[in-house]
Amino acid sequence: MSPLDLYNPSNSTADVDTAPGNADAISAHWQQGMLGNDSYPDRPGFHTDITKHVAVQATLIIAYCLIILLGLVGNALVIYMIIRFRNMRTVTNFFIANLALADLLVNSLCLPFTLVYTLLDEWKFGAVLCHMVPYAQALSVHVSILTLTIIALERYRCIVFHLGQRLTWRSSLLIMALTWTLSAVLAGPLAIFREYRQEEIPSINLRMSVCSEKWPNGSHRDGVIYSLSMLLLQYVVPLAIISYAYICIWVKLKNHVSPASRIDAVQRRKKTTKMLVMVVVVFATCWLPFHVFQLASDLDLVLSLKQYKLIYTLFHIVAMCSTFANPILYGWMNKNYRNGFLMVFRCENKPDSIHPEGSFKTRSLRRMSLNGRNGGHPPTAV
Repeated sequence: MSPLDLYNPSNSTADVDTAPGNADAISAHWQQGMLGNDSYPDRPGFHTDITKHVAVQATLIIAYCLIILLGLVGNALVIYMIIRFRNMRTVTNFFIANLALADLLVNSLCLPFTLVYTLLDEWKFGAVLCHMVPYAQALSVHVSILTLTIIALERYRCIVFHLGQRLTWRSSLLIMALTWTLSAVLAGPLAIFREYRQEEIPSINLRMSVCSEKWPNGSHRDGVIYSLSMLLLQYVVPLAIISYAYICIWVKLKNHVSPASRIDAVQRRKKTTKMLVMVVVVFATCWLPFHVFQLASDLDLVLSLKQYKLIYTLFHIVAMCSTFANPILYGWMNKNYRNGFLMVFRCENKPDSIHPEGSFKTRSLRRMSLNGRNGGHPPTAV
């Protein structure tokens, strides 16, 4: 189930087509979602929907708008810096740019529609976007977790096995293309098995547009199987691989003894690895409540909660915080990104590269400095 199915009759009641009394249950369910706090207060089984309160809706609007704004600005800056500065064009940074691109997709193409649907309980954007919005969000999540996994495995390969030759930029671009292709396939069912329809509620003379999942033969089991599969593929298995890779890297760097001439390089690796581990921890922490609650929803374990919609929305907001958290982590834990962000915000003159210690240098000054200190070899940003 996707965030667009918050108050969808076919996804909120198990076996809608066969269970007795579903017409009344669906009608009451939609009334609860649409009528607010004062309509039909004496109707049996009716309870108020707190998301209809003006204060709650204002809070949700502010939260989603902040996520969208921070995500657009932060991730655009990350991509800009990697394109603009030559010594930021490393394999790791290419993958970080891929992460930022996936987050931009969510911020621009998913969250605005999700916010409107959450507030109105009605899909206002037509059949095409009904299929594309949940697909785009699932696609971006797959790209993010696959990219985090690839980054961990690449660093594991280079650091644990002392492989000096890293991936070329052509290889990294090929891997990113394969990542998007595989993610597109895995997210496909959310675009294919979807339905845009008009829902009628005769008891209150209401006709609404609904965007919902519709699995083959109307089987609720198919949706549960897909959710379980995605929980494994999007969360459990990748995080297990990532955790193993970074534990091995941590042990290797902890026990590594380097000559004095390589101490700086080892320290940079430790700092970069620490930053990437934090990115994974934030991603895992943000998405865990949403994944668990979504699975519980598909298993019909939490649909009877009085404030089910509010809880689901809050967990979705927490998950979406991961779309702007990465640029904050980069700026906090990496001098290159931090100083680059500050330079952009201050509208300072743009140099050709960023020194690994964080100072900005023009091409000529950088060349002079490198000749004196690094033997003419360019520094590695990450």
